[in-house]
Amino acid sequence: MSWLDDSDDDDDEFDEADVRVRPNPKANRPRTKRRPAHSDAEIARVLGVDRGRYAVLVAEDTDAEHEAVAMRARELRKQPIVTGDLARVVGDSSGDEGTLGRIVGIEPRSSLLRRSADDTDQVERVVVANADQMLVVVAAADPEPRPRLVDRYLVAALDAGIRPLLVVTKTDLTDPASFLAHFDGLDLEVFTSAREEMPIERIGAALVGHSTVFVGHSGVGKSTLVNALVPTAQRATGHVNVVTGRGRHTSSSTVSLRYRGEGGGGWVIDTPGVRSFGLGHVDPANILRAFTELAEIAEECPRGCTHLPDAPDCAIIEARDEGRLGPRGAARLDSLQRLLLTFADKA
Repeated sequence: MSWLDDSDDDDDEFDEADVRVRPNPKANRPRTKRRPAHSDAEIARVLGVDRGRYAVLVAEDTDAEHEAVAMRARELRKQPIVTGDLARVVGDSSGDEGTLGRIVGIEPRSSLLRRSADDTDQVERVVVANADQMLVVVAAADPEPRPRLVDRYLVAALDAGIRPLLVVTKTDLTDPASFLAHFDGLDLEVFTSAREEMPIERIGAALVGHSTVFVGHSGVGKSTLVNALVPTAQRATGHVNVVTGRGRHTSSSTVSLRYRGEGGGGWVIDTPGVRSFGLGHVDPANILRAFTELAEIAEECPRGCTHLPDAPDCAIIEARDEGRLGPRGAARLDSLQRLLLTFADKA
């Protein structure tokens, strides 16, 4: 006779459904992709960045306008945030000493100026967001002007849908006419500036109502021009090395500065001087779109047409050869081909 009672097998007194399992308070909760809506976020303009801290302008163009400091939210760690961005900020954005807001989102951008480290680098570097103008600053001499670098600036601007402007400084040292002839045919407003004749009012009038990014080779007088337009900017100025002919980098970061002129206000975005401007990110179709009347003719071109001088059956070239473009159109085609060649050189 077994000491076990057969009745135990039918006894449901200890059914497993009655077992209570205490939850582990240290266990990780399942992650969710849902994030707070942050409906209370304020829209602020990013003025600059320094070691992971963003200077932002809150309540722009209102009586409550003020600057504050913010940091990037963890979920935006892979999102580039650059000068000119319109950021959604939560937390303490009062701007009081010791306070820190948090950037939780970026508003859709109207434009994005980009560059790559070199022409073979497909990784883009975002320079500035939401600019609608680019002011290219180049010296007539000391240092010598570099048309190909200016071409690269123009290509990047056209790719971003940004209107380019050109300022030639130090015209008291040499006549820039031969340099400017390089840009005949482009819809490019040009300003010339000498040591004692800086056209601040004319340039300032072009800045009203716009967000304008200033670019240029080191030593061309860009920071001097910025300081003249925005007296409170206090951007460091440098000199040109007499041995190398190169300028010394003085502006080390990109920063947005408020321009206030007689005709209204705008934004001046000063960038560090660069000696190269990679075009690894550029879509050549965007260059053609900037030449509206030529782009319409290009619709008749064969698929894959490069529009370069050796392109077979190019409708634009045929129109020029038949005299349908006129002198102005022929100059425009020459400018288009030069910019396309600048882009093609990177291949």
